[in-house]
Formats: sequence, C-alpha cells, structure tokens
Amino acid sequence: MAGPTTAQRGAAKRADAPARPPHPGPEGRRIGRRTLAVLIAVAAALLAGFAVWALYGSSWLRVESVSTSGLRVLTREEVEAVAAVPVGAPLISVDTDAMEARLSQKLPRIDRVDVVRSWPHGIRLKVTERKPVLLLEKGAKFVEVDATGARFATVDRAPKGVPVLELAPAKSASLRRFGSDRLVAEAVQVVGELPKGVAKDTEAVRVISYDAISLRLTRNRAVTWGSSEDGPVKARVLTALMKAAPKAGHFDVSAPTAPAVSAS
Repeated sequence: MAGPTTAQRGAAKRADAPARPPHPGPEGRRIGRRTLAVLIAVAAALLAGFAVWALYGSSWLRVESVSTSGLRVLTREEVEAVAAVPVGAPLISVDTDAMEARLSQKLPRIDRVDVVRSWPHGIRLKVTERKPVLLLEKGAKFVEVDATGARFATVDRAPKGVPVLELAPAKSASLRRFGSDRLVAEAVQVVGELPKGVAKDTEAVRVISYDAISLRLTRNRAVTWGSSEDGPVKARVLTALMKAAPKAGHFDVSAPTAPAVSAS
C-alpha cells in the first residue's frame, strides 16, 4: 500500500504546528501606548513627590552646621549672628540672597559675601573683608578708607602699615570745585600707584588741593607727588630717584619729566 504523498505530509506538518498569535491591530497598539504613557506619568509623579518630600519634609536635608571663612577683623560669632542661619530648616528653603544682603548692610566691613549651600547639611559663609588703604583721624579714633574711597569702619587703633590721610585744603578753590570726597579719592589713587617699597614706608598722605598731594615717609623723607595724573610714570621716576640718591630727604615727581632731589 502506497504511503502518504509529499503534499499530504506537508499538510500534516502544518496541521501539527502551533498556531501563531494574531498581530494586534491599530486599536490594540494605541491602547498599549496609552497604558505605557500612564505608567510613565505615574512613575514621574511618584518620583517628583518623593523628591519634594525629601527636600522639604524629611529630616535628611536640613541645616545642621554653619561654617565661616575669610575673616580678618570680624569674628565668626558676630558674622553668624547677623546671618541668622535657620538651623533645623530644610536646606533648600534657606534664602541665601536675603542673607547676603543682610550681612552687607549690617556689617559694612564686608566687601563681598557668598552664602553657599553645602549639601547635605551645611551653610558656608565666604566673607571678603574690606582692606584699609588710608586712615582719617577722627578725634582719638581712626576712620578706615578702602581702595574705592569708601569709609567703612571706625577703629580705636590705627592698623599697622596704613598711612594717615591729612586733608588740609582749607577753603581753597580746589575744595569748592572737587569736594572732600573727590580729594579722598585722589589720595586713594595715589596710594594705589606707589611702588611697593615706597608704600611700605609711607606714614602719611597730605592733600592740600587736587594737584598738591605729598607723602611723608619714614626716616624724615618726603615726596612731592602733585596730582594723581601720570601715577605709573611718577612711580617709576620715584623708584629711579631713590636708587640714584638713597640718602636724599626730598623727592619731587610732580613733573615727572623734570624730577628733582634735595637733601631735605
């Protein structure tokens, strides 16, 4: 008896093979995408809720410590008292801008302050204090003047190495024209352009008028500077004069193209 034909064997194999699942139609694919989008949205909402809770509601990220750096004259206690860092509050809620404004307003010795969150538990106060370049005598005290001409503090003792500013314009035309603040600014500019060695030896800066500024140095020496104009040129000329005549008592660089030296 003849066996099954090739066609019959193929048909039998196809009948025995498992049926393939039907491909989802367009409607099924849309439902699947919507389900995935909902799951992603729910996960994102849960994650956002957890983040908000961790930042504001948990005890994980709260202010526990305050550190202060950059102090020279101010104390850590007085800076941190003005800063009033809310210890125990959520770190994210600290208003760093308001804290910086409060410190600058109440402590004029501060030139710049940066309030920085130090995760997970700290606040850092990075302070830059103003440095006096001149002193104005006020009775038995001294008013400190910085490199911008700002008068920022009154102290009982003169800081070492800072020259005294002697404003002696009387009722001159220069005072009426420029005002005392402008004359202070001119003196500050002169001090800022002095050679290092001269700046170190300067005990006083005397201002009579805009173009009559002089210096009193250690060892009974004096310098006639003139106005603040051509400061870098005058500084170079003065350095050369002092090297050429180290024992001289008076140096005149008010006209730097025609300087002069004398014994006293």
